[in-house]
Amino acid sequence: MPGVPGKNHRRVVTAFEKIGYDVERESGHIIMSNGIIQLKIPRHNPINAFTMAGLIRQAGLTREQFEELY
Repeated sequence: MPGVPGKNHRRVVTAFEKIGYDVERESGHIIMSNGIIQLKIPRHNPINAFTMAGLIRQAGLTREQFEELY
């Protein structure tokens, strides 16, 4: 899934909250979970394209589905 442009970490958190992920804790990273899958989102801007591709894949979304949420 290369080519996912870098994203703002706060907007990424908001996008994942729309599909049922909740923030469990925050430190250097934001840890989000939906009860089954746990995502580790870095707290810097922008989140690089490769990291974003991995987060989207971990959440079980396609790039297009994520872009609709973002």
